[in-house]
Amino acid sequence: MKQSPAVAGTHAVDRLLHAQLGKATFGLSPVSLMVTYLDWFAHLMISPGKQAELLEKVRRKTSKLAIYAAQSVFDPETPPIIEPLPQDRRFRNEAWQRWPFNLIHQSFLLNQQIFYNTVTDIRGVSRRHEQTMCFLTRQLLDVFSPSNFVFTNPEVLETTVKEGGKNLLQGWMNFVEDQERALNGRKPVGAEEFQVGKNLAVTPGKVVFRNHLMELIQYAPTTEKVYKEPVLMLSAWMMKYYIMDLSPENSMVKYLVDHGHTVFMISWVNPGQDDRNLDMEDYRNLGIMDALKVINGIVPDTRIHAVGYCLGGIILTIAAATMGRDQDRRLASLTLLTTLTDFSDPGELAVFIDPSEVSYLEDLMWEQGYLDPRQVAGSFQLLRSHDLIWSKMVREYLLGKRQPIFDLMAWNIDGTRMPYRQHSQLLRRLFLNNDLWEGRYRVGDRPIAISDIQVPIFVVAATTDHVAPWRSVYKLRLQTDTEALTFVLTSGGHNVGIVNPPGPKARDYRIATSKADDRYVDPDTWLETVPSQEGSWWPAWEAWLRQRSSDRIPSPTIGSSEHGYGVLADAPGTYVLQE
Repeated sequence: MKQSPAVAGTHAVDRLLHAQLGKATFGLSPVSLMVTYLDWFAHLMISPGKQAELLEKVRRKTSKLAIYAAQSVFDPETPPIIEPLPQDRRFRNEAWQRWPFNLIHQSFLLNQQIFYNTVTDIRGVSRRHEQTMCFLTRQLLDVFSPSNFVFTNPEVLETTVKEGGKNLLQGWMNFVEDQERALNGRKPVGAEEFQVGKNLAVTPGKVVFRNHLMELIQYAPTTEKVYKEPVLMLSAWMMKYYIMDLSPENSMVKYLVDHGHTVFMISWVNPGQDDRNLDMEDYRNLGIMDALKVINGIVPDTRIHAVGYCLGGIILTIAAATMGRDQDRRLASLTLLTTLTDFSDPGELAVFIDPSEVSYLEDLMWEQGYLDPRQVAGSFQLLRSHDLIWSKMVREYLLGKRQPIFDLMAWNIDGTRMPYRQHSQLLRRLFLNNDLWEGRYRVGDRPIAISDIQVPIFVVAATTDHVAPWRSVYKLRLQTDTEALTFVLTSGGHNVGIVNPPGPKARDYRIATSKADDRYVDPDTWLETVPSQEGSWWPAWEAWLRQRSSDRIPSPTIGSSEHGYGVLADAPGTYVLQE
């Protein structure tokens, strides 16, 4: 229904106001936060049993702390009364075990536990509001952690005494330099050591196709013969493609090429204000479908292995389901890396996704025409604030030590913008409404279903992934009707778990294949029963691709002038260099 000019004008006023508020609150909706707090507080106030339980816990923990304080003064070997969580590295230094720092950090950990008990397990509070209260409480506690202050951090104190305060002076200089770079839009210190095309994304190849949304790169073969079926790779459009082609020793592309696979890569454009109306269908049609058409022209009469990473995996799943519905049989297999298909439980990411939050983000994007990568990066940093914010502050501003940047860190700060319409559709149709999982996502005039995907599927999730929690990724098995789905659970996070080449630093992983007629196994049972294997999951994946490929053939030419796909530029192309 078309709005009258008067109504459109009043809505525009609201959207402008929300956009300004969104900038001030880093995209967090004050209304959503208020509703969350009221839900928690009101239910706590009418729960006298929970209040009594909390008071008893405070009394018991206070008594334990008092006894520990008295004993530890005379016996330094007194065992701690509480241990940090496995992922909490703030208090691992031996200096924290000496008095009074042992008492300081034990007191903090006990308070942290009490706060957690205060915001959880209250009857009537919605699960999402409980998650949000846990998240906000953790952010507050991380600010006041004793590790963040000079006089309560023994490592900082010892360094300050040893260096005569030079560490604090150097830390101040580091802080000023970081602020100057941020204000001037420059990348962090050390990022200049990594340059795309020089020591990142250097696998030889050519751009063989370009449209408004993407460049298609075909990589040069390094073997005399290659497997007949080529591999098409696409990353999340919120980051640049070269996470799959970092430095040579960390490059998935080079690994596949060196093992005899013909590899194509989609390199997304960095959209600006004029691209505000690009939508999900544009990313499917101008991205995946155009790429498949080009590959069919260069390597005719063969099927294609498709690989999608994160958001790239989401749009690839949509494309594969559409192809299955329409009897398009050009795919040989599907590989999904840290990709959500069921959005009912996206973990702590749900803190940033409810109707109020999405409306604020939409209004922010409506004014700009896109979502800025710095706004996204801030949200992801908050998910692991004590690692990505406060530990960095202690190391660089209190200890005065710069952490050397490596290739994955350089990639992580090289984000791209996301068009207003496309990102709005992603948030509403997938994260809020879960349309894809529930069979309501429409492509053309009909809905699609994940169960229409009939090709073999290889799924990789990571144990400590905060963006695509592995148990949610695992649920894809509930929707697929493919004959075989191979699931890999690798150690590490959203990116480190994927960029995990063979070598001495490789992590561990679990792998198992389920058939269509197998009984469902829940994720926790799967974790208990599937053995862990040392090393990288890359060789297992390459072997899986090889088993689903035909015999080797002579390497195809780069591009195909006969079909109009000539060489346009050397890899890494031009789109990846856009700021």
